[in-house]
Amino acid sequence: METDGTYESHDTRGAAVPQPTPPPMPPAPPAHAPRVPSSAPPATVPSQPTGAPGARSAVADWLDAPRPEAAPGIWRFRHVPPTPPRERTRLAPVTVAGLVIPIVIALILWSVWRRGGVPYLWIPLQVLTPEEWWYAGTTTARDWHGVEAHIVYSGVVFGAIVLAVARLGAWGTVVRHLLEPYGPPARAALTAAAGLVTLTFVWPEWFPFVDWDPLPIASPFFSLLALVGGGYDIITTVPVYLLSLLITVGVLWPFARVGDWRGVLRTWRGSRRPAAAAPGAPAPRSTWPGLRDAGQGQAADLLQDEVLGGRMNEVDVARVTHRWERSRDDARRLAGFVDTVFRQGAAAWAHPSGDRDLPRRTAAHDLLLGQVRIGRAADGERNPAAYRGAGVALDPAVLGTSMLVVGPPGGGPAGGVTAAAAEALTLQALTGGCAVVAVGGPSAPYGPDAAYDVVVRLGDPASPYDLDLYGGLTEPDEAAALLAEGLAGDVESLDPRRAGTVLAQLLGPYRAVHGTFPPVPVLRELLEAGAEPLTALLDRLPADAAAMRRELEGRIRQAGGPADPGPLLADRLALLDRPAFADFFGAGTGAARPFSLNTVAHHPLRVRLELPEHGHEEASRLLARLVLAQFLATARSGGRRPHFAGLVLDDATGALTGGTVRSLQRLRSHDAGVVLGLRTLGDVPEPLHGPLLAAVGCRAALSGVTTWDGRGFAEAWGTEWVETEEVAHHTVFANQPMTRALHAVRKRLTGKAVTTDAVTLRKVERERWSASELAHSLPPGHAVVSLTTVRGAHMPPVLVDLRG
Repeated sequence: METDGTYESHDTRGAAVPQPTPPPMPPAPPAHAPRVPSSAPPATVPSQPTGAPGARSAVADWLDAPRPEAAPGIWRFRHVPPTPPRERTRLAPVTVAGLVIPIVIALILWSVWRRGGVPYLWIPLQVLTPEEWWYAGTTTARDWHGVEAHIVYSGVVFGAIVLAVARLGAWGTVVRHLLEPYGPPARAALTAAAGLVTLTFVWPEWFPFVDWDPLPIASPFFSLLALVGGGYDIITTVPVYLLSLLITVGVLWPFARVGDWRGVLRTWRGSRRPAAAAPGAPAPRSTWPGLRDAGQGQAADLLQDEVLGGRMNEVDVARVTHRWERSRDDARRLAGFVDTVFRQGAAAWAHPSGDRDLPRRTAAHDLLLGQVRIGRAADGERNPAAYRGAGVALDPAVLGTSMLVVGPPGGGPAGGVTAAAAEALTLQALTGGCAVVAVGGPSAPYGPDAAYDVVVRLGDPASPYDLDLYGGLTEPDEAAALLAEGLAGDVESLDPRRAGTVLAQLLGPYRAVHGTFPPVPVLRELLEAGAEPLTALLDRLPADAAAMRRELEGRIRQAGGPADPGPLLADRLALLDRPAFADFFGAGTGAARPFSLNTVAHHPLRVRLELPEHGHEEASRLLARLVLAQFLATARSGGRRPHFAGLVLDDATGALTGGTVRSLQRLRSHDAGVVLGLRTLGDVPEPLHGPLLAAVGCRAALSGVTTWDGRGFAEAWGTEWVETEEVAHHTVFANQPMTRALHAVRKRLTGKAVTTDAVTLRKVERERWSASELAHSLPPGHAVVSLTTVRGAHMPPVLVDLRG
């Protein structure tokens, strides 16, 4: 229910829980800054600024950083979407021939024209000019008018030849093809250089090291000006300079249009101006625009001052933001939100432990989106274009479909993914948005114990907490079903449902007599007991416990029979009935406080469950199987939680059964998920390989997996349609004697027969990643990762550099 905005106090460390930090106290910076790759901007908050009072806080920079929408699994903090790749087209041989042949013909035609070898082409000149300019019957110039008319007419013919060659040779297509790979600045520079070279043929006198004759481009205009003006006197006046400028502009205009000089100049001038906010641009997040839009400007000013003053870290910002999102649509909650902000400031809704950050971080986090970066997608053709070079991240939206990480322990990549997931959930628990249970041995990379609220070290007498064997349940049938899953879930010869029935026949009557479930030694004795001890328990049952009496009488009839599963269950339970566990599982003899796993359904707790390793490997697998079954039942029980519940199991060897695999997929609708680490799929019974890969939505195959493991991933990831190109070389057989002779000479010079290429394009269905590629082609420190969100969005298998 709604209180004053703070969590109710509950002791999770064996001592009184400290109250939330008062607002004037600034949060301590992390003891170890997260390691962020150099290719991506840091997402974590550095130490508080020490500059001028008006200096901008690093938290504000982090909060205002862009986070564009992106495909699932992409690290969105300052992500720059890649430009779509441009497919380079190939010039057809016909286009090349069409370019070369007109140029050759034009050169020959112009050479013949200059020598006067083209007949009848001077007839238009005679028709369009006065007769007194020429000698009778010829086009031989009688005075300067004829000379200048010759120059003008030659310029017209030259222009017609150039236009015809450009049209027939498809110069526009060729130029666009050559400039296609380059960006606008490079394209403008190339066209400017080409324009400058062209000017050397128009105005060679402008360039000191050029001594060739100019092309008939500018001289026809000057000759035309002299003919129109009636003499050469006009050439020495101002219009000549204007005409020279117009000619130069006309020559450069095609180059400016192809190179888009105007657009490049506009972009350059815009980059030199100070950036102005767009009219519809959203306000910076550090100003808390949502609060201001709701009419709570004073609360927004207070939080803005906390951010800019360095008294608020990113955990505080995420915690307050999440609380605001839950309160904005309810007037009563909104009033409580504003009141709590005024009273507690940056420490509002602090975690019950009082922690406002982790002691140490090893990954880059963006708490505003709940993302943790696990690596960088390789910039290769095997990855989709949208993911190449982008960061890859996990968040509750993808962890809600559960994740399976398979890979060898050497080098620690598996620990890197599971450790990043555990650290992200632990950090998000401080914002009130998550509860996490991290299960593993003492060497599991889950960080220091100070990062957790509850630490259970099974088998360690100094453990501050004990694990409730029955998960905090009070209903005998439910407790028996979970216990049977842990004890006999991996026994193929025993149905867990039958084992659960036997346990329920004992747990119910015992609880009816003693008010609690039996500890491990007592339960073991009951499973091994014959009819007489069970009859003594039957006599102690209350008179109104008729149902419990029938249960126990049925157990008495089965005890000692050849099909009795009791001795087998007692043998499995004997793994926990050892001196190392004498003070655990509800024995009540030690100082450890009992902890029930169903607590994570009600509070954003951080739980570290350390399993024994040396000498108790079978007991560790049994406990991992039991804890996983309890978590799956807890996550699916009750109503909708206000926070995400996650379990991270570093080594799931022996923990998965048919029942737990079936329960994994049901977590998606209950805002919960698990992260399972396996050294190899062989650690799971072979009939569960396919169902396990189908039950999880996120899969990661690390470098070093075997082909047997890769086969399962290849089947889970399926196939895709790809376009292949096949080139066949066919020998050319000539029928004509001359052609055969030319082919013989060519073969003697090149050493190869004359062939033609036949190119076939076809679409084929190919595996996204084959078992052989997964086993032999993954570089060290890499993994192939696929993700699925709870809404059904997919990230295809992507090659990820876990060290990036």
